[in-house]
Parts: sequence; structure tokens; C-alpha cells
Amino acid sequence: MVKLFKEIKRVLKVDGTVWLNLGDTYYNYHGATDYSTAQKIASNDGHKMNRACGKRNVKQDNLKNKDLVGIPWRVAFALQADGWYLRQDIIWHKPNPMPESVKDRCTKSHEYIFLLTKSARYFFDNDAIAEKATGFDGRKDTYFKGGNKYKGHNHQTMLSRGHERWRYKNLKEKGQPTHSMHEKRLYGEEYLSPIRNKRSVWTVPTSGFKGAHFAVYPPALIVDCIKAGCRPGGIVLDPFSGAGTTAYVARKLGRKYIGIELNPEYIEITKRRLQQMELPLMAKET
Repeated sequence: MVKLFKEIKRVLKVDGTVWLNLGDTYYNYHGATDYSTAQKIASNDGHKMNRACGKRNVKQDNLKNKDLVGIPWRVAFALQADGWYLRQDIIWHKPNPMPESVKDRCTKSHEYIFLLTKSARYFFDNDAIAEKATGFDGRKDTYFKGGNKYKGHNHQTMLSRGHERWRYKNLKEKGQPTHSMHEKRLYGEEYLSPIRNKRSVWTVPTSGFKGAHFAVYPPALIVDCIKAGCRPGGIVLDPFSGAGTTAYVARKLGRKYIGIELNPEYIEITKRRLQQMELPLMAKET
């Protein structure tokens, strides 16, 4: 992954962002897999044989059976050590996780998304992904006056000055810019809702895609990554394109897309998926 990300950094714009989703696993060493074992596996599932033949389950001295490996954070720290800015860890909360028949731990219902950048300053449109604020009580007096204790002092605190309690945005229509407060908005004449900066826990249900026989992440998970990290008309690169979920969302949001995928079957799935959108598709195969 570190080697791959060197190439990603090479083609990424100076103010670009990377959104990395990784799952975790538990360590379970059974020794080297020999060919006879692979043949036994094949009697139950021929597809598994192709993966098992000639491959070895490598022993890790610092891990014990049943240890959580911590793959997402190990990769994140390795990339950080290689020069990337590790800006944030986002929790993808799955309200409908896959059931697990375990009795000595909780069922896992989250994954990580890491926000990485190549520069300290980068493009990030926080207004594009602002979420509806909680705690708004509809009061007419929406201006926070500040505290008397801090008035007249040059403190870097919101208590030293007055400010609007809430920001407002039309959440029913796309492209509505953020506005200051007007009284009529309290009564819904412009369908405005109070908004806040998006939090780092994203609740997105998993969803299936009948065109693929493997698990794909839900399109809703990708929307805010692209909205925040890529300007309209910009280019989204996915080095592990899979079934083309990122391609589908990028095209929906008016961004250009480059996908890289080794499996020809997955490439065909992506082509069919994009062709259904009735948008022009350019493909280059090597």
C-alpha cells in the first residue's frame, strides 16, 4: 500500500485529498497450506482452491491467534511515516452490519475511512457536506452576545465576541448557499434548516448490488467524500475500482472519473453500470 500510495501522491494535485476505506481482520494462523489441503478445500468450493493452492499462511511473531490485527491503523501510520498528512479518522457506522456468531466479543458494526493529504493546505468544501444541526429550539433571538468577562480582550474564543448561533442552508434544494439569519426563515418560508459542520461518525447502511457477486460499499458512503474533496468538474481516481461504485457516484455528482481494475469481470460490471446512466464512457484496456 505504501508503494501504491507513492504513485497516488505523484498524480494527486497539490491541494487534493485521499479517502481510504479499510476493513480489519483477526489473526488466525494454521501453518503452511499444502497442495493436498487445497484439494480438500476444492471439494467444497472450487473457487477457494484457486486462492489456496501454493499459498502459505505467513506466521507473524507479534500476533496471537484471535488478535485483532489493526490493519487500518497500521496502514495509516505507515503512510504517515512515508510523508502523508493523516488528517482524520472517520467512523463508518453500519446500522445493519453482517451478523456474527461470536460470543466473546461484540458484533463489529463499523469500519474506518482515513482522510489523507499531500499538503498541509488542501481543498475541502465543508459547506457542501454540512449536516442538519441538533439542539435548535427555534428562538427568534439567534445572536449570541458573548460573555462580559471576555469583552474588550483579544481572546481567541467565541466568548469574546458575538456571533450567530446557527448557520442556515436550504437542505431541500441542491446548490443552496449558506445564508445569515432572517426572521421569516424561522417559519419555513424558505425551507431553511440550521446546519453544523459534519461530524466524524457517518451512519450509512450497507446495501447490496445485484450486478456483483461480491460485497460493494454503498453509494451513499462515497457522496460526501467526493463533495468535500473534489471540485465540481474535477477528476476522481479510484485505484481499486471494483464494481464501479465510486465511478457511478462521481458521474452523478458531475465529476470526471478514472478507475483502475485488474479483474476483467469487474470492469464489465462497471461499464454496464455507467452505460445505464446514459452518459458517454471512455475505456482503455491494457
